[in-house]
Amino acid sequence: MAVEVVKVEIKSVTDASGVAEHIQKGTFTADQVVGVIGKTEGNGGVNDYTRILADRAYREVLEEHGTRSKAEIAEIPMVWSGGCDGIITPHATVFAEVPGEGDPSKSRLVIGTAMSDIIKPEDIGRPKMVETVAAGVRAAMADAGITDPKDVHYVQTKTPLLTVETIKDAASRGHTVFTEDTLDSMGVSNGTTGLGIAVGLEEIEMPTAEDIYHNFDLYSSVASCSSGVELNQAQIVLFGNRAGAGGRYRIGHSVMEDALDIDGIYAGIADAGLELPDRPRAEDLDGKVVNCFIKCEADRRALLRGRRQIMLDDSDVHHHRHSKGAVGAIAALAINDPAVFVSVDAKHQGPHGGGPAIAIVDVGV
Repeated sequence: MAVEVVKVEIKSVTDASGVAEHIQKGTFTADQVVGVIGKTEGNGGVNDYTRILADRAYREVLEEHGTRSKAEIAEIPMVWSGGCDGIITPHATVFAEVPGEGDPSKSRLVIGTAMSDIIKPEDIGRPKMVETVAAGVRAAMADAGITDPKDVHYVQTKTPLLTVETIKDAASRGHTVFTEDTLDSMGVSNGTTGLGIAVGLEEIEMPTAEDIYHNFDLYSSVASCSSGVELNQAQIVLFGNRAGAGGRYRIGHSVMEDALDIDGIYAGIADAGLELPDRPRAEDLDGKVVNCFIKCEADRRALLRGRRQIMLDDSDVHHHRHSKGAVGAIAALAINDPAVFVSVDAKHQGPHGGGPAIAIVDVGV
């Protein structure tokens, strides 16, 4: 099998016409779609229901044009990240597995998926969640047929966050939660998941309870973690390269050291297999980049290249919006396309003030 990858614009909150057009013209069938990663235009917060609307629209198209049951379609991982701050265009990257011969001398893109065990509200932000996610990552690696963690370049997850109801549920069973701030729980869930990915891929040793959400020197270089109200497990989509896999695509990664690190984006593109000059620019990419997937975070030291930053002091605009808008512009400039996947809450996902920079490129047969 081979992986086919397309990026389509989302033209309205419930628009799934892009994926429908590719199905109708034969790029892949509805039954071959195995995953979707997208940006929606909501507020990116706890009550961002544009994620649910997009999810429903895409699953309805797969049901309309395919033969899989509603229950089978419900199992397809779709990770929706809310918030298109600044110039980011709402879009989705769609992955399908299609027939294709592989060459044992070449490594090409493969995908593995897994759903973790249930994550209880009292586990969010605690070692139990790290262990649960790590086990799920190993299962996704096995599903992709990858044996060496170094061949994994991107792990996209969706995990539960805390709501008033789940906090009450934990309390009713005699448990405390890491935080009762539901918005902050998004970052806690993302960060704990990042550590779980790092443990599962042997990037770090198992952290202590005190490390979680505090020791930001511990991180994964390939994690992109999102959280929402719509599930109670870790939904894991893992991407890597495997020798003998079919298709035209490869994936690579690097890290952005800070919000201005455009070279970190190009390093991820080069790692995927695209030859670039010493000082690359968008015109050097020759249309070969399908998409970039980037995590970002306001630096807690409130500095950028030695200059003072005020994102964390702004009471009118949340620092997530500042960071996402700024890094989205850098990423769009890098590839000459505002349809880029940029997500915030990057704790334990890349270094202080930076984050993983992942790229999928078309390297040909």
